[in-house]
Amino acid sequence: MADNIKASTQEHLDIYTIRNHIVFLKDGSCALVMRTTAINFNLLSEEEQDATIYAYAGLLNSLSFSIQILIRSQRKNISDYLDLLDVRIQATPSQKVKEQLLAYRQFVKSLVKENRVLEKKFYVIVPFSAIELGVSSSTFNPLAKSPQKPPFDLDYIEEKASMALYPRRDHIIRQFARLGLKASQLTTPELVNLFYSIYNQSSAATATSAQTKAISGLVSQ
Repeated sequence: MADNIKASTQEHLDIYTIRNHIVFLKDGSCALVMRTTAINFNLLSEEEQDATIYAYAGLLNSLSFSIQILIRSQRKNISDYLDLLDVRIQATPSQKVKEQLLAYRQFVKSLVKENRVLEKKFYVIVPFSAIELGVSSSTFNPLAKSPQKPPFDLDYIEEKASMALYPRRDHIIRQFARLGLKASQLTTPELVNLFYSIYNQSSAATATSAQTKAISGLVSQ
């Protein structure tokens, strides 16, 4: 029964598998995902802002391929931090310090409750399309059932995609460095964790074992 649920879940995912740090989609396309740091533009001086705008324009003008920029905002989970404060409070011999820590703990808890502190993460997706692979767009039929496996062998797709994706990745890393940003490619385990969190946004704690297996089952060893 569990295997049937897992199979049914995967039928509704566009992802076919994840291996060697690349996401393979069922239509033959694939992509790599990069995590990048961020800068606070408003805190820069006028000269630094101008330089950043110029560097960003240079990045856009240098692209001969498409990219996608994803910003994920998630409510910050501070339970571990509060637990750490509780340990410190219990271990502190000074009553005065303990009172200060209790007041600080209450401040942090109320701050998060009232303002919903968000954690933002920034990603760049570099795609390799099915058309680049050689799949003709003329075969597209909007009424046809979505494919459940790529049209070519994965080794062949990976070889073709790697030749295009890795130079694009290196180019993005260099261009982002000009902006003062550090970009790095997500590994296979990091990709699994990312997609698992995306498909289970409500609560990772309440996700079923079938959902867990469906995401984990995407990984090709």
